[in-house]
Amino acid sequence: MNKFLGNKTAILLFTLPTILLFSVIVMWPTLQVFYRSLYDWNGLTEGTFIGLDNYKRLFEDRLFYTSLKNGIIFAAVIAVLQIGIGTVLALTISNKMVRGRKFLRISYFIPVVLSVTVVCQLWLAMYNGEYGLINKVFEALGISYRQDWLSNGDTAIYAVAVVNAWQNMGYHFALLLAAANSIPEQYLEAAKIDGAEKWKAHWKVTIPLMSETYKFCLVLAITGGLNAFANMQIMTGGGPGTDTYTLTYMMYRSAFRVGEYGYGTTAAAFLIIECLIVTFAINRLVARERIVY
Repeated sequence: MNKFLGNKTAILLFTLPTILLFSVIVMWPTLQVFYRSLYDWNGLTEGTFIGLDNYKRLFEDRLFYTSLKNGIIFAAVIAVLQIGIGTVLALTISNKMVRGRKFLRISYFIPVVLSVTVVCQLWLAMYNGEYGLINKVFEALGISYRQDWLSNGDTAIYAVAVVNAWQNMGYHFALLLAAANSIPEQYLEAAKIDGAEKWKAHWKVTIPLMSETYKFCLVLAITGGLNAFANMQIMTGGGPGTDTYTLTYMMYRSAFRVGEYGYGTTAAAFLIIECLIVTFAINRLVARERIVY
């Protein structure tokens, strides 16, 4: 094995197919985005080179700032929900005293494998202002808060974010559960001997030891939220008004509704840069010192 690992030619041959696939499927389209953002392009003809005019227009477009704000809110909400609830579920299921752990693990992951269309249609019915389950639950609890969640500009972006978080929470649950199960039990036992209660032991011991996993989950949740599109397209169509417009929806509208592919790729280029900045910042600021156990 050591002889093989020392053979650079063999390593190159094994990694070359992956590098080629990554270059063709990811890198080339990404470079094309930045290239096409410099053109006035309708998606069919070669287009006219206009330099940075699309970027100037983007930064002068009020819809861009609305989309940017909505995207940040959307990403922040799903990051808090997915990682927060995923942590509680993972730490609960990691307890071997909990009955039905296998059933619960499967149940929590089921939404991930469902079609986004099916999930959105399910939640559309639940959010309905007339017969929706959520309003019925509030009524049963004696809370007077009846409304059409997706038609209200104050709640629409949060309502759609909950749907995205619910469907994708299983990813984070699985990652955090694997991280929690990999921590040696003697660490928690030592904390209990020192008088720490179960959840305090998790807070002081388990969660800090899961910092690398949290970093990955945070990147996954935020970049996933910034790139989300299907939920808005199916549930709100960007409305009411522009209250659920995000950069991805702005890209779609510019390219496929207006026919301004060059301007749409400019929004895409900004989104790529935004995701790279977020990823870099998280890797710099979160869990700088890796804990080895």
